Amino acid sequence: MKTAIILSFLATVALAAPQYGYGRGGGDSSEEIPILRDDRDRDDFGRYSVNVETANGIVLADAGAPEGPKGAVVASGFFSYTSPEGIPVHVKYVANENGFQPQSDLLPVAPAFPHPIPQFVLDQIAFAAEEDRRSSSSRSSSGSYAPPPPRYN
Repeated sequence: MKTAIILSFLATVALAAPQYGYGRGGGDSSEEIPILRDDRDRDDFGRYSVNVETANGIVLADAGAPEGPKGAVVASGFFSYTSPEGIPVHVKYVANENGFQPQSDLLPVAPAFPHPIPQFVLDQIAFAAEEDRRSSSSRSSSGSYAPPPPRYN
C-alpha cells in the first residue's frame, strides 16, 4: 500500500514538473521522436545492461554489476547525441569507487603538470626554508619553546 502511494505521488510530481523543450527556438516541441531500440536486461545478481537508440541520433549503452566495495554498483558505458549547436557529442564513462569518470574530446582538460614554476616562487620557497633553518638552530637544544621574558618599563 505504501509503495502504491509513493509511486502515485512520484508520478504526480513528474507530471506536474515544467516541461522544457530543446528546440532551437527555445519553445515547446511537440515533435515525437521514435525509439528505435530499447533493450534492458537485469539478472538476479544485480547485473544490468541498457541499450537505447532514438531516431534523432541519441544513443545510450550502460552496463553495471555490484562489484565495488560493499556491493556498490560499478557501471560503464557511453552516450552520444547532437548538441543544439549541431556538434556531435560522444562520451564514454566509468562509475566506480573513484566516482563518475567521463571521457570526451569536448570535456575541458586541466593543464599538464608539472608546469614550470616561476623563479620568484622558487626564490620564496628557498627563503622560507632558510628562515626555518635559522629559527630551528636558534632554539634551545631541548627543542621546547619558552615564552620571552617579561618586559618591565
